[in-house]
Amino acid sequence: MKAAAFDYAKPKALTEALSLLAEAGEDARLIAGGQTLLATLNLRLSEPSILIDITNLEELKGIAVIGDRLRIGALVTHTEIEDSKLIAQHAPLLKAAVPHIAHRAIRNLGTWGGSLAYGDPAAEWPACSLALNATMLIAGPDGERRISAQDFFIDLYTTSLEPNEILVATEIPVANSNQVFYFHELARRHGDYAVAGVALVANKAGNVLSDCTFTFFSVGATPIMATKAQALVDGKPLSDELIASAVAATRLEIEAIADITNSAETKQHLIGVLLERGLKHLIA
Repeated sequence: MKAAAFDYAKPKALTEALSLLAEAGEDARLIAGGQTLLATLNLRLSEPSILIDITNLEELKGIAVIGDRLRIGALVTHTEIEDSKLIAQHAPLLKAAVPHIAHRAIRNLGTWGGSLAYGDPAAEWPACSLALNATMLIAGPDGERRISAQDFFIDLYTTSLEPNEILVATEIPVANSNQVFYFHELARRHGDYAVAGVALVANKAGNVLSDCTFTFFSVGATPIMATKAQALVDGKPLSDELIASAVAATRLEIEAIADITNSAETKQHLIGVLLERGLKHLIA
């Protein structure tokens, strides 16, 4: 298959890109790494009137620490995250997650912002951004707005981004010395989408975890936070009995959805397996 005909523009500034979006409306598509969009174009699942190439926008690039926040530009590639010393120091969960993303060729081109904006529930970055309490910085015709990751992912492949808006960057609180992290996913082969995955973040003192966020992905229409397990574990000495209670609570709270190769029952089981492994890892 070949893509349908479209116009092409490569703006040099964010304001220019926003103007092009405003002119074209919902018929426009943004392209950066293109690792998902190019496939949908060639299959004619997407037929935009204009493709707006945002790879020249400096406002969307770079990784930096600003105060107590780690800023990741939307155009930062998966490989840049993998190689970044700032990421390793201030957001080690992302360092742990990135090798699970597809394969090297895709990580070299695919972008942080593209993954978040696409909102794939089986992707790693939406779940990590939720677990890390990230804030999305979004530019639109009325200026910049901020929205938490918790409110950003709405439904299957659906985010709170409006057609005339661009995700500019994400801000994540820098990790403190007591924070511990765990990331793992179960896939049929390395590089495949996960059958189920988990991202855990907590503060640790001895065998007590606090300020917990337990986020699962590839089990529902969006990444899902296990709020009942978080409440059960928070501030209590972690024992085998407490872990078992947290696993049971999570399986009751999260109702997994089947995909084309895995049943809901399989995913429901793996939710508990991943949480148990993660909690035992955090206190090991």
